[in-house]
Amino acid sequence: MKLPDRYRVATRLAGACVLGMALALSVQDFADARSALSDRPPLPAMGPSLRKTVAFATTEQPGTIIIRKNEKALYLVTRQGQALRYQISVGRDGFGWTGVVKVGAKTEWPEWRPPQEMRARQPELPKMVPAGPYNPLGARALYLLRDGRDTLYRIHGTNDPSGVGFDGTSGCFRLTNTDVIDLFKRVAVGAKVVVQ
Repeated sequence: MKLPDRYRVATRLAGACVLGMALALSVQDFADARSALSDRPPLPAMGPSLRKTVAFATTEQPGTIIIRKNEKALYLVTRQGQALRYQISVGRDGFGWTGVVKVGAKTEWPEWRPPQEMRARQPELPKMVPAGPYNPLGARALYLLRDGRDTLYRIHGTNDPSGVGFDGTSGCFRLTNTDVIDLFKRVAVGAKVVVQ
């Protein structure tokens, strides 16, 4: 059955009206969201990837992380004789310990709670920085445990990619956000971490 012309026109007008309202709402919502975001600082840079595939002699199994502090390098063993090498920064306290730990947890855009020792040295630090892109731990964090207990050391990203490759963190191992996201995807909870 064919509708009379006036009904087809009314149907088209109703459809156009609904579409126009949806577009107007989405434009207004976009404007409101943009206004709210304009009050925030710009999102931090993700930084370049400093990752390379390298020849690497080790007896460790694939999936193991080996941190060589003096080289400022983190190696992820990918197969016999090969690893991914990530450039890192090593914190002051990080130079003082070695050993074997495990990845106890992984978090995307983690919150940051400065340890009491750090807050004693820098009392202006907040008790907690909420999760999100402005957090000093960057895009991802891997929490290192020894015998099931938190070491307070992390492998994490940074919102200051120009600082990677230098000292200056407070004890952790820092990668660019681009590289920590890549590492995060490749490493399982429970993975062995050898700190040398």
